[in-house]
Amino acid sequence: MLTIFWDVNGPVLVHFQEKGQTVNSTQYSDMLLNELKPAIQSNRRGLLSKRVLLLHDNARPHMAAHTVDTVRALKFEVLKIHSTIQSKLGAIRLSLVWTYKRKFEGQKFADDNEVTEAVQSWLKAMPKSFLLEGICKIVDRWTKCVAKQGDYVKNKTQTISISTLVNKLL
Repeated sequence: MLTIFWDVNGPVLVHFQEKGQTVNSTQYSDMLLNELKPAIQSNRRGLLSKRVLLLHDNARPHMAAHTVDTVRALKFEVLKIHSTIQSKLGAIRLSLVWTYKRKFEGQKFADDNEVTEAVQSWLKAMPKSFLLEGICKIVDRWTKCVAKQGDYVKNKTQTISISTLVNKLL
């Protein structure tokens, strides 16, 4: 399993989970504390003195009390997103997954090291504009939702009450 933390400048941390293991709240909290924080310190100097904002989905390891305590101890913030617009605001995550799937679809690798090297090379070759544009889309969508102040935002598949969303976020 692959976990990637990124910002507008590209990947901050790329973590490969051992084969056959799933991520639980303890492992995720340890990753935040022992891998993400040092990666930010070395790759994004000064960011820890400003603000680290995480965009999580509602996966159990992200929502567990242990993780919440770790995030609080690190003085990171989590952008709280109501599930009805999670997919809209998290579109960059999906774009990254789809791009990843297209890139490696049908390829065969000799071992885990070859997979790791291929993914690392792919991420290094990815244009910075890809992640920047995706994050800007999240900001644009969030701003539109907040600006509606209770009106409805319609898309092709659903209607979302923004006032309900904002009340749940606050």
